[in-house]
Amino acid sequence: MGGLERPKFVLFGSSIVQLSYINEGWGAALAHIYARKADIVLRGYSGWNSRRAVQDAAIQPSLVIVYFGGNDSVHPHATGLGPHVPLPEYIENTRKIAMHLKSISDKTRVIFLSAPPASEEQIGIHLSGKMDMVRTNESCRIYSEACLAVCREMNLKAVDLWTAIQQVDNWETVCLKDGIHFAPEGSRIIVKEILRVIKEAHWEPSLYWKAMPTEFSEDSPYDPVGVEGKTVNVSEPDLFGEFPWE
Repeated sequence: MGGLERPKFVLFGSSIVQLSYINEGWGAALAHIYARKADIVLRGYSGWNSRRAVQDAAIQPSLVIVYFGGNDSVHPHATGLGPHVPLPEYIENTRKIAMHLKSISDKTRVIFLSAPPASEEQIGIHLSGKMDMVRTNESCRIYSEACLAVCREMNLKAVDLWTAIQQVDNWETVCLKDGIHFAPEGSRIIVKEILRVIKEAHWEPSLYWKAMPTEFSEDSPYDPVGVEGKTVNVSEPDLFGEFPWE
């Protein structure tokens, strides 16, 4: 496979995407899992909502993982400023994003991540002195369900983050670090759910990491030498530690 064009997976969204490359984030985990399979491309920006997303042009990837909804669900601010997008517009924007991504290529696959839950108590502790906004778990539920409904309507793959995260005891502090963004445990749940969707999808070619060709998987005299005096192939992502995503 060496020398051939690698598949590209684009992570498209807001700060949930941008911050996924730090703090043991889910984007970093996917980049690790697919290190010899595909390039994971970051296209996520803090503060973005679905309104700004429809103005963005995507490259031609093999897979796009889309997250918008949390910022959209923030309650309207009295000034008219802020990330809030009314629910009908959010639904229409989600359709527009999906239609654009499906039009790129018949080989471009799409997975939507729904709005995750929010801990109002933790937001008050961590962000009340920094941001003047109201973000509730109930509004996140409404926007999450709207996203999932659009995906069912358009026959798209989706991950119900609002439900998945809340399956964990004390999810407010175990899965979230500030009431909104993910702690390492939350990221592990996201990666597990994304890999489950990819594994169960009937896509040709498969984008499940174990089914994809591995670059430079052959034994080489340049590989590290193990304790038995032979080279050790280091192509598997879990060689140096636990693999908690499956």
